[in-house]
Amino acid sequence: MTPSSVPTVPLRAVAALFLERQHLRRPRRHAFTPSRVLRFAADTGGVQLDSINVVDRAHYLTVWSRFGPYDRAALDRLAYRRRALFEYWAHAACLVPVAHFPCWRRVMLDYHTRSRGWARWLRKNRRTLATVEQALREGGPLGSADFAHRRPRAAAGWWNWKPTTHALDYLWMSGRTLVHSRRHFQKRFDLAERVMPDALEGAPLDRDEFERWHLRQSLRALGAATEMDLRMYLTFPRVGARERRRWLGRLLATGEVREVRIEEPAGAPSTSWYALAEDLPALAAASRHRPACRGSTLLSPFDSFLWHRERAQRLFGFRYTIEVYTPGHRRTHGYYSLPILHDGQLIGRVDPKAHRAERRLEIRAV
Repeated sequence: MTPSSVPTVPLRAVAALFLERQHLRRPRRHAFTPSRVLRFAADTGGVQLDSINVVDRAHYLTVWSRFGPYDRAALDRLAYRRRALFEYWAHAACLVPVAHFPCWRRVMLDYHTRSRGWARWLRKNRRTLATVEQALREGGPLGSADFAHRRPRAAAGWWNWKPTTHALDYLWMSGRTLVHSRRHFQKRFDLAERVMPDALEGAPLDRDEFERWHLRQSLRALGAATEMDLRMYLTFPRVGARERRRWLGRLLATGEVREVRIEEPAGAPSTSWYALAEDLPALAAASRHRPACRGSTLLSPFDSFLWHRERAQRLFGFRYTIEVYTPGHRRTHGYYSLPILHDGQLIGRVDPKAHRAERRLEIRAV
């Protein structure tokens, strides 16, 4: 591709398309419906789950940011009864649309080869793995607390998980089990063929097909992206820089992906940007006129819009750091500050805390 054939678009066009793909161009304008939630999850690649519950769980907040007040039980039914969403590790643990199951099935089947750190554990704990799988077969769904164990005396951390917890995690990540439900937010697993038998009937993608899908999914969700954006968006499976460039090179060669030149402020680092060829008209339209962004909402720290925080700073001039892991005396904006999105701009943040017994929301700082 010659330099003259590389499309040039302003940074604001990338920001506008990103807002649209993240369903934030007009937040909370449309009410919650199952079809809208599924489209949102498909466009973004997943809705992240997290255990922190200062205001509400991350996935409930993320859906509220788009659709406003809704019945949280309806989202639970969509995932754990209708099985229209399933849990898997896309960016982190996410609710992913079942339409994406054949794609992630490829990663599940390859998990033991890509995640080589498991090899030693599996050699030592095959009996534990078989015991846990048999217990699920006979009495599932079960969670980690259902297995008797001796707690390690060492400090807490994933490396000190009891062996049965490791086994449950391996069985889930390798697709032999799926999350059946949650009780008090604790995962309960069952055999995959019992949780989603219909999904297992389809053939998984082959490796080349998965690589193409993974890259296209990320570019679709981002609108236009740098290599670092792609690395930080769908972070699973872990892909090295050389491997990612190989993926990009193949799609650039077929014309599915195009390099684009982004007009950035003076002094911005020079970086290559990429977009799906089919998205070039949308970027061009956003370049010619500023799409109307209307509405206000708050964003969860784990919102897909913020999965790559340096991108938010580059596109919107907004530096965000979650401070739940920062000692209190070193926090700047609060324990669980939520960015404020207003008419397409990140304009500030609030630090809230829900007092559920009193049905009161405290705003500690704005």
